Amino acid sequence: MNLQSPMIIVNFKTYLESTGQRALTLAKQAEKAAKETGACIIVAPQFADIAKIASTVEIPVFAQHIDPIKPGNCTGHILSEAVKEAGAVGTLINHSERQLKLSEIDAIIALTREKGLISCVCANNPSVSAATAAMGPNIVSIEPPELIGTGIAVSKAKPEVVTNTVRLVHKVDPNMTILCGAGISQREDVAVALKLGTRGVLVASGIVKAKDPYTVLRAFADATKSNV
Repeated sequence: MNLQSPMIIVNFKTYLESTGQRALTLAKQAEKAAKETGACIIVAPQFADIAKIASTVEIPVFAQHIDPIKPGNCTGHILSEAVKEAGAVGTLINHSERQLKLSEIDAIIALTREKGLISCVCANNPSVSAATAAMGPNIVSIEPPELIGTGIAVSKAKPEVVTNTVRLVHKVDPNMTILCGAGISQREDVAVALKLGTRGVLVASGIVKAKDPYTVLRAFADATKSNV
């Protein structure tokens, strides 16, 4: 599956506001904003909600993580085949709240390639971004962990982190899709991220914890279209 860019990936994390029925409501709001604007909006719900959401909405659904395992005796792990059968078309990898060794990242990217899933690898600095880009994921997202959930966007607080990431990653692969995460909470944050050379954003609390998630989603979606 090919995704258009610019794109917005909404990580539902494990907030109560994005759990169960509320997760489905949020996914429907994302779908509404996507259909109204033509923007590419992807949602990454908790594992228990993937099947319900994927069978209801017509926008792409990602898992938040998969493990580098094969089917068998791996109790409590997340199987790539399971998230794909549930309806996910891709997965986040190495989020700062679910960090992995480079060898594990490499193995998971290989699994996604084998299973036809889209891989979005999160990295905390430009050099790690470049190292993971060499493994051949579909997407690299730069997210300095100290800014995650702060409402202070990396695209404004540390623009050099974004520009250095774009420079180093594109040395490895000029066609790699790069996203900007951490602290994205306003339409302007999305616009700045795109101007710095990324192809979209990875966002969580800025939407999930918003008083009116749809309004924020719509503003983000409009920003991606006006900055193409």
